[in-house]
Amino acid sequence: MAGKKIPMRQCLGCREMKNKKEMLRVIRTPEGDVCLDATGRKNGRGAYICPSMECLKAAMKNKGIERSLNVSIPKEVYDLLAEEMKKLGN
Repeated sequence: MAGKKIPMRQCLGCREMKNKKEMLRVIRTPEGDVCLDATGRKNGRGAYICPSMECLKAAMKNKGIERSLNVSIPKEVYDLLAEEMKKLGN
């Protein structure tokens, strides 16, 4: 009997496939706002990133979040994402 399948997602920063539960979800809400979804249950288009500042910096540099969410992201939103990531203890 086969075991339960573990959902995997690719990080937008380091481009590695990892367990979905180990990663943070960045969403674009139906209103067009971009925010961090720590619960993974909010409505909106989602993209995943490792909980590290290195991956966030890499995603900012290669514009991975913008491409994945189909929206241009100003620097202020990246600053807010960095602050939220620090609050989560990473």
